[in-house]
Amino acid sequence: MAKETIAVIGLGTMGSQIGIVFARAGFTTYVFDQDHDRLEQGRKKVRDFLEQQVSKGKLAAELRDQTLANLQAVFELEAAVGEADLVVEAVFEDIGVKRELFVQMDRVARPETILASNTSTLSITEIAGAAQSPDRCIGAHFLIPAALTPLVEVTRGLATSDAAHDRLKALLKAAGKDTVTVNDAPGFVINRLYIPLLNEAFFALEEGVASAEDIDKSCVKGLGFPLGPLAASDASGLDVVLACVESLHRQLGDKYRPAPLLVKLVRAGRLGRKTGRGVYEYKR
Repeated sequence: MAKETIAVIGLGTMGSQIGIVFARAGFTTYVFDQDHDRLEQGRKKVRDFLEQQVSKGKLAAELRDQTLANLQAVFELEAAVGEADLVVEAVFEDIGVKRELFVQMDRVARPETILASNTSTLSITEIAGAAQSPDRCIGAHFLIPAALTPLVEVTRGLATSDAAHDRLKALLKAAGKDTVTVNDAPGFVINRLYIPLLNEAFFALEEGVASAEDIDKSCVKGLGFPLGPLAASDASGLDVVLACVESLHRQLGDKYRPAPLLVKLVRAGRLGRKTGRGVYEYKR
């Protein structure tokens, strides 16, 4: 029996990685972004990542070619969603944008299609509330880098059906991912713990507790992190990190107040790797 078809909506840093996850596992994977330049940039990110994996000996050239063949760019939302068995939304972390997108996806998707959001801090219940069929709406929180990280948080909204939950878990397992199921709460589990750590690293840097390099080294060498919190923030995008912190702040109070240095860097346009400068500087 043929594998289901997947659609990934939004081809930024996360969307391009999520596309790789499913295409590499053999799923026909449609990718869509309303910004055609961003769509092309996302496709380039996919190619560059796969080439890097091949050069490191971590991916066979044949699997690279098959992954690229499985990944198909489309230029209309309806074309992507209407053909899909599972849609994963990976647009910017803005509740209004996501709710409007779910209205559109719900309108054109087949009745049996699962609509998943990759939100990292926002309420699945609130996002799903915009759809006519909230029972098929669910959270699928992939972690950076999604193509390499083995875990996905599956988040149930108030109306999420058992059928949608079980089917999403089965599809993720077929794509090589392990899962945990969490209830709809601010930040879920991972970001409820991790985002405050990133934010606290900026407080520590601003207060002169240690240099950026030594803060990161402390977490890598002392705590066993694969990447220090400041370097990880640069990789994710400081604007993305700030949006997550602000979301927790709005929902949970002043305990989660954004570090002033993080706010300043974002306002200065120093967003991390994608702009060539964040906490650290990068060659572009």
